[in-house]
Amino acid sequence: MLKKQENGRLKGFGAFLREEEGMGTVEIILIIVVLIGLVIIFKTQMQSLVKKVFEKITKDSNTIMK
Repeated sequence: MLKKQENGRLKGFGAFLREEEGMGTVEIILIIVVLIGLVIIFKTQMQSLVKKVFEKITKDSNTIMK
């Protein structure tokens, strides 16, 4: 953690900048690859689900409008 010194500068600021915690580019790319893989695997199921949902929305909206 950063601590104040007498002269107003932050002690440990250099260590803070060198810290390697957090999410890196490789992790983000791996997450994106996994998501794209899932979309490719379940593409037909997702298309049919979205189609059914929009058909139901259209049918129900026509009922409400009458």
